[in-house]
Amino acid sequence: MSEHAFAPYVRILGKGKTGSRSLDFEEAQEAFGMILRGEVEPVQLGAFLMLLRVKEESPEELAGFVSAVRAHIQRPSFQVDLDWASYAGKRRQHPWYLLAALTLAMAGYRVLMHGAAGHTAGRLYSEQALGALGHAPCENWADAEAALAQSNFAFVPLRSFCEPLQRIIDLRNLFGLRSPVNTLTRLINPVGARCSMQSIFHPAYADSHQRAAQLLGQENAVVFKGEAGEAERRPEADLKLHLLLNNNPTVEEWPRLLSGRQDKLDTLPLDHLKACWQGTATDTYGEQAVIGTLAIALRALGKTTKPDEAHRQANDLWQSRLGQRI
Repeated sequence: MSEHAFAPYVRILGKGKTGSRSLDFEEAQEAFGMILRGEVEPVQLGAFLMLLRVKEESPEELAGFVSAVRAHIQRPSFQVDLDWASYAGKRRQHPWYLLAALTLAMAGYRVLMHGAAGHTAGRLYSEQALGALGHAPCENWADAEAALAQSNFAFVPLRSFCEPLQRIIDLRNLFGLRSPVNTLTRLINPVGARCSMQSIFHPAYADSHQRAAQLLGQENAVVFKGEAGEAERRPEADLKLHLLLNNNPTVEEWPRLLSGRQDKLDTLPLDHLKACWQGTATDTYGEQAVIGTLAIALRALGKTTKPDEAHRQANDLWQSRLGQRI
């Protein structure tokens, strides 16, 4: 029997402590292209993903994987201002980041959010919460273009533009672990937006995300540790922003917005989120999470260079949403 064409990539990662190494950009791109085209056996895919998980993927590997995904998907021709990755889901706090994204859209910024739901039990995902706020998922790029024309906002599920990645994410319950796909999806930026919002759960991944985005030629981007892994400011925590500004990396530290610790919620009633959006209910933590997230987005978009000014602009946008509909 001849060796399978994918075997060398598994061998590179799994040859032991002294013999193994990371894939370079071209190797990562070719290996993941094979995965997306269905040219890999299931046992090879499992070995490949878990070897990467143990080793932790390098920026060059991430960039190569994302490059393969971009070559695989049918990318639309329309443009957006902000790419917003949403793959983690919420468990103990409401998805306040959705209100930040919708506020930006109301202010005239074209926002494309993409994500995957259901891969981790007990979490509330963007797709479900957005439905309660009146935004149905877009099942294709034509639907997304229409939604953007109507409201400057569209949510596109991963399954709608890259089903092979969705299938791999759904393997989480078989592995008992997340795989590198949960990382690379945040970097896809399927429409090629000039600016990208990304969040991580583990702070150690921030440098890799920033470097991978730089390798991919991303003009502006921000990566930070968000609440539960979503791109949402944690008001009671100091913030470290890993920014790309005109493809140049920088790090900024912003002070916390609230003292103390917010209690973790047992349930996440969507009626409360909707009421806060409509201005018929208030939530101190939630409003600071929204305003703080808006400030991060405005900084990444290049609308200001100072945190205080970013928060002032964010607060103005949040207050001006009342009386409008999106």
